[in-house]
Amino acid sequence: MARIRHSSEQIIGKLREAEVLLGQGQSVSDVCKRLEVTEQTYYRWRKEYGGMKTEQARRLKELEKENAQLKKLVAELSLDKRMLQEITQEKF
Repeated sequence: MARIRHSSEQIIGKLREAEVLLGQGQSVSDVCKRLEVTEQTYYRWRKEYGGMKTEQARRLKELEKENAQLKKLVAELSLDKRMLQEITQEKF
């Protein structure tokens, strides 16, 4: 089966659809078949995006991207600092 990537907006839409179907008395397995995802994926999405609105999910993705950039920057600066410390120790 081909792997499909869903955007945050699509995931939230599918979770809302799942809530409606579950409210109508359908089982989780039936809902997952209708959404064309596995139960594991459904529960993972519900854990990560449950109760979120699309704007919140979009902001979460932006913050995760910014956090990754900052972590990379800190790693580079730490490496530069370590190199400078080694250079200064060798001279004296």
